[in-house]
Amino acid sequence: MEDFIVKLLHLQPLASEHGGDLDRLLFYVHLLMFVLFVGWSVFFLYTVWRFRERRNPKADPVGVKSHTSTYLEGAVALIEAVLLLGFAIPLWARGASLDNFPDEKEATVIRVIGRQFNWIARYPGEDGVFGLGDPKLISASNPFGLDPEDANGADDITLETSEIVVPVNKPVIAHISSLDVIHSFSVKQMRVTQDAIPGLSIPIWFTPTKVGSYQITCAQLCGNGHFSMRGILRVLSEPDYREWLAKQSPRPAAAGGYE
Repeated sequence: MEDFIVKLLHLQPLASEHGGDLDRLLFYVHLLMFVLFVGWSVFFLYTVWRFRERRNPKADPVGVKSHTSTYLEGAVALIEAVLLLGFAIPLWARGASLDNFPDEKEATVIRVIGRQFNWIARYPGEDGVFGLGDPKLISASNPFGLDPEDANGADDITLETSEIVVPVNKPVIAHISSLDVIHSFSVKQMRVTQDAIPGLSIPIWFTPTKVGSYQITCAQLCGNGHFSMRGILRVLSEPDYREWLAKQSPRPAAAGGYE
């Protein structure tokens, strides 16, 4: 069913756990729009034929007495309410409510900042704790405003290459923010899109299900260089991810690598 929907709607290949629910909702909405399009087209053609001038040379001041159209409009409103209340809102709540977020101890937690015109990613390092940050310390060389006096930040990993690496089949919690204007972090294959707003850190989460490289785009017009604000989300197997993380660490990895 999922492959059929992807092909029918010309979507990017699905690579996340929650994406199937979004694709099905999109399919139901398109199906409703198709039925309405066909129904209204048939109704329009019937009306043109039924009330043509040759058959009705004199206008009828009373008009149609049937309530069929009212019943049809009520049915369409009911279907739309079912889609909204039964599918869209619960799906949004599962993804957006902090109560439904996975435990950070069982997830890959990263912080992502958008700036004109690239993405910066930060990992907490081997201790699993992010170093403290202060907006007053933000600069071109310190985009996260890291406090150099905080020992927890000594092993933090910062990537300014617009590349984000995560392990497969493990929840990813990404805290999205911006350094200048409003950007929008979007990975179509993961079915995630979130505005990056200056002064706010907005968390999103998803679970990658396929190893591979996926394009990160900015879904918000952010300046003359908007077209170039692309990045790569690389999904690796767990062993490959641990090996990659150990190579990025500013400190030598302990025996056995990262936990």
